Amino acid sequence: MKTFAHAEKRAAAFTLIELLTVIAIIGILASLLLVVIPRVITAAKVHTAKIQIAELVTAIGAYETAYSRYPVSQAVQKIANPDFTYGGIFHTPTGFVTVGTSVGTGILTNDQIIAVLMSFTNYPGTMRLTSDANDQANPQKINFITSPKLTGDTSSPGVGSDLVYRDPWGNPYVISLDLNDDGWCEDDFYKAAAISGGGINGLILQPDGNYAFHGKIMVWSAGPDGKVNQSVSANQ
Repeated sequence: MKTFAHAEKRAAAFTLIELLTVIAIIGILASLLLVVIPRVITAAKVHTAKIQIAELVTAIGAYETAYSRYPVSQAVQKIANPDFTYGGIFHTPTGFVTVGTSVGTGILTNDQIIAVLMSFTNYPGTMRLTSDANDQANPQKINFITSPKLTGDTSSPGVGSDLVYRDPWGNPYVISLDLNDDGWCEDDFYKAAAISGGGINGLILQPDGNYAFHGKIMVWSAGPDGKVNQSVSANQ
């Protein structure tokens, strides 16, 4: 009779050093992801903001082509000196600042324009009239801008229940219009020499000492940190 000897196979196992090495590699990869992922997310939001800004400019231009005027009320047209900025309240490195052309004791936000561009006669879910009340500003009821999502609140990115169009970080887009049709657009914030001195962001010094954009429409976002800086050095 033949006898066969069977040798047992030892299961492969990690040594302590190998295990620690794997843990270390996983830790390094995780730390890299913690750095890379936020940057990717921020870059994606910046790209989205640029697209939305371009769409806003295009929509306002399309409205002007359709109606031979800007989507602003007669009251705004009268007080524009020479141009008008729809703004909001923004963080600064040291506190808050109100951005926008003064109207009485306050400013107007971009809901005044969005209501017209999207043909809203009332604020969503209310009887409160917008700047397009009774379709007076957009009688053809054309929806000039269709991409913004309606958020249903007043803080999320997109068009809120207050019709304010907010950027990917939840801050309102600032819109300035060349209402005197001189081909130069003065933004109420960036026109100041203390902020735009030297011509940062492509702005050009005007005879009145203010800085302006050579164009009809200027739209900007406060960006990822949601802050506006009130000095030339901070904006460079």
